[in-house]
Amino acid sequence: MIGRAWAACDIGGGAAANGAALLFLAPLTWIAAALPWVVLHATLGRRHPGAALAVGLALTLWFTWFLVTWLGLPDSYPAPVCPDNVPPWWPGFIPT
Repeated sequence: MIGRAWAACDIGGGAAANGAALLFLAPLTWIAAALPWVVLHATLGRRHPGAALAVGLALTLWFTWFLVTWLGLPDSYPAPVCPDNVPPWWPGFIPT
């Protein structure tokens, strides 16, 4: 989603530069997204697996939204293509 937002808003130095940045960020974001699941499984998952799953899904959705709006839609970048740095495909009911 971050790559699509960058491409739609013409952010960055091209597909190669954006791909390299995303390849560098991918392991870091994966670790940051997996860590809450490990903690939830160790603390809540053995006694209340349904609650651990619900909390884990909520955290994953929040983390995805946070990363896309923080990294994918930079406010400081001049947006000649996208008004307010929001791509046209972004749903209006999800805040940025």
